[in-house]
Amino acid sequence: MPERSLYIVAYDVSDPRRQDHVRGIVRRYAAGGQKSVYECFLTPWERDALLRRAGAAIDHRTDRIFVLRLDPRSPVHTLGIAVPPSDAPYFYAG
Repeated sequence: MPERSLYIVAYDVSDPRRQDHVRGIVRRYAAGGQKSVYECFLTPWERDALLRRAGAAIDHRTDRIFVLRLDPRSPVHTLGIAVPPSDAPYFYAG
């Protein structure tokens, strides 16, 4: 099984209905996050699937999706009572 990498996925969607749809898509892959920024552990295939699904749900003239792979050599820093993201031992998409 391919190794998962930690990504930050953010979106800026202008229409509330499209925004709800994109949020639902991203949350299926998310390990944590809030508002319109999520932490996702993704394989290359999962990243491509997320971008394909979210890309089909947005208006490319006004909306944006941003996916940033975090450097696996760098430790994750959290502030306050935040819990660092962790990749679950299994991934259920149902």
